[in-house]
Amino acid sequence: MPSDPLPPPSARRLRALPGALLAVLIGALLLIPSPAARADGGDAPVRLVIATAGLGWEDVSAEETPQLQCLADRSGVGAMNTTSSTVVSTKRQGMETLHSGYRGLAAEAPRTSGIPDPATDQWEQLPVPTVEIDASQQDAPAAEIGEALASDAIVQVDVGSVPDHADPDRDRALAALDARVGAVLDAAGGCDAADLPRTLLVSVAATDPEDPEEVESTGAVASRTVGLQVAMDSGHPGQALTTGSTKQTGVVVLTDVVATVLDSYGASPDGLIPGQPFRGTDHQDPQQLALDRSQAAAAVDAATVPALGSWFVLGVIGIVITLVPALARRPRLAAVGRALAAIAPLALPVSLFASIVPWWRAEHPVLALTGVVWAGCLALSAVVLGGPWRRHRAGVVGVSAALIAALILGESALGSRFQLSSPLGAQPISGGRFYGLSNHLFGMVLAASLMALLCLFTVVRTPRGRVLWTLVVGGIVAVVCVLPSMGADFGSMLATIPAFGLLALLVSGIRLRLWHVLALGAGGAIAVLGVSLLDWLRPAEDRTHLGRFIDELLSGELLSVVVRKLAQNVAMTTGYPALAVVMLGAVIASVALLMPRRLRWRRLAALDAATPSAHAVRVALVVGTWVGYAVNDTGPVLVASIVGIWLCLLPAVLPSPEESRTVTA
Repeated sequence: MPSDPLPPPSARRLRALPGALLAVLIGALLLIPSPAARADGGDAPVRLVIATAGLGWEDVSAEETPQLQCLADRSGVGAMNTTSSTVVSTKRQGMETLHSGYRGLAAEAPRTSGIPDPATDQWEQLPVPTVEIDASQQDAPAAEIGEALASDAIVQVDVGSVPDHADPDRDRALAALDARVGAVLDAAGGCDAADLPRTLLVSVAATDPEDPEEVESTGAVASRTVGLQVAMDSGHPGQALTTGSTKQTGVVVLTDVVATVLDSYGASPDGLIPGQPFRGTDHQDPQQLALDRSQAAAAVDAATVPALGSWFVLGVIGIVITLVPALARRPRLAAVGRALAAIAPLALPVSLFASIVPWWRAEHPVLALTGVVWAGCLALSAVVLGGPWRRHRAGVVGVSAALIAALILGESALGSRFQLSSPLGAQPISGGRFYGLSNHLFGMVLAASLMALLCLFTVVRTPRGRVLWTLVVGGIVAVVCVLPSMGADFGSMLATIPAFGLLALLVSGIRLRLWHVLALGAGGAIAVLGVSLLDWLRPAEDRTHLGRFIDELLSGELLSVVVRKLAQNVAMTTGYPALAVVMLGAVIASVALLMPRRLRWRRLAALDAATPSAHAVRVALVVGTWVGYAVNDTGPVLVASIVGIWLCLLPAVLPSPEESRTVTA
């Protein structure tokens, strides 16, 4: 039975908390550096741009492609994302991106994509003339390249494409491409020449079909069946390439190329472009890193379902045991079911750190990743099930939830160094974002944090203690989620402050009023705008998308940004049947969580009777879920993450059928 409530904390102290939290955010922002690795920019102007398509890092070797290998040895290298506004990107899209700085063809992009139409050729902002040469079918004219370079022009040479790996002529085409690249380099003075002008070699797309329109279909998520492409920049010899767009060593984006060209001449783009200039970062083996990035990105999708699914089977068994009354009435079996359900979500944070082990290099990557996931989950399960908290029903679930939230937040706090090449991390092929807390990760953090608080409230009996714990946990989540050096997640603050602020009010005993709700919403908006403004004051290459939002705001593009994100949200909900089913289930679950007595969910009602603040936690969860859905462009993924966490953990904390019958009788 719950103890008698103590007097609630004063409203004056609660009103002072938003200001204190904002001060902590500002102080942390000023003290913590950007997540990007220390990087240097090239000083020489870009003089030669060699463009191809279909070229991955697995194609570059001294034996098969000596000219490409020569250029790689004297360049900074990176694996490059080439996604466009369509599901599959093509070379013609990549060639336009090379000049416009926007993904895909402006004339065919959806109006909600934010791509200006007609496309602007940003190379026109350069103080030097440009020369474009098509050498896709034959050797480049050496005399023309030499004359253009001698006249201080910037030269772009299309050296053709490499067909798909299934094409029997691929090896021959790769050798021919290498020869054409060698001819271009010879015309520029030779690959080994000390005075070779600064040269970029970029594979602008993974595909170059004869009929591009057949594969250029629009969709909410880019295809991950194509691989990362080759990017080289001789302005950063012996280094790994990075940019402000990815903040990841060894990974760049095609839209960064035009920004690199402009930056090398000190030119500014016409309007806003999403890319950032290439920077070089020291690394002991940049080419191996680029190959690792590419191989892991290509293998991770096929390996994820077996690796995580094999562990999640335990959770399914546990959920069935805990929810089927005939099984839940058997004490020993019920204890096993609760344990299995509690440890099932541990695969989520473990998979975020999976890149610590280079599983993609194994002969059988699927088995290797499965082994990594199981080893990590077993280690965490020993912590969850082996501590003194196991004697309390909510203890095991609470520790499991706390570990999930802490590990995900910790990965972001360390600069997102592990999530690339990991199943639930940022996927460089998709190119949504490469650092910080993606929406699905924030959903996991929100769900796990609130579940940890629910379990904690079963032993924290005073309103003052519950308020304090809510504010501590909410403050940690808010700081890590929004700081540019950590989570850099704009939408999370808009959901975190209302969710945890509402929970603090509900467990404090203060009567909730409309102005409280409005103040929490305004507080979230003010906090995220303040952090975004501080991020915007930093150098452009150090900014995250928080600071770039201020650029969009100042340029008058706010409405188009909002419309674009809402459109993507709706497209994901309606375009993927599985997500549509999850969304419908989430709506039904939200109602059930808020009204267990009316729906005769006796075990949940019994939990509320034993721990009244459990209902307050669920109110905060529902509010955070749907606010998060509304303010994020991939809201359905966020909702699905929350549903998955609570589907496992909530049954494990429910009273047994006999206990619920006694309490609700």
